[in-house]
Amino acid sequence: MNTTERLAQAQLDAYNAGDIDAFAACYAADVEVYMLGGELLYRGRDALRAQYGPYFEANPNLHAALLNRTIQGDFAIDHEHVTGFAKGGELFAVAIYEVREELIQKVWFIK
Repeated sequence: MNTTERLAQAQLDAYNAGDIDAFAACYAADVEVYMLGGELLYRGRDALRAQYGPYFEANPNLHAALLNRTIQGDFAIDHEHVTGFAKGGELFAVAIYEVREELIQKVWFIK
């Protein structure tokens, strides 16, 4: 397993465990998170923690099932089925992770 795949899996495992510390540790201090097409959602590990910490607390049964993963160089492309929302429902999403210097540097979401 290369670094890109290892980090994609580590952040997915931490997401499913609701472990904000392990989740944030997979990302660069200056990570940039976008919607595909260019909209910047937030920048920085602190912003990532602020986004996901309360999200994990509000949704303790959250689970992202990996439907497919493609690794291409420094990029991991994950297709996920997310369930366990406190308010019910489900979500299918695609996340693209760019890994540089042993951490996830950029993320693009397609929902």
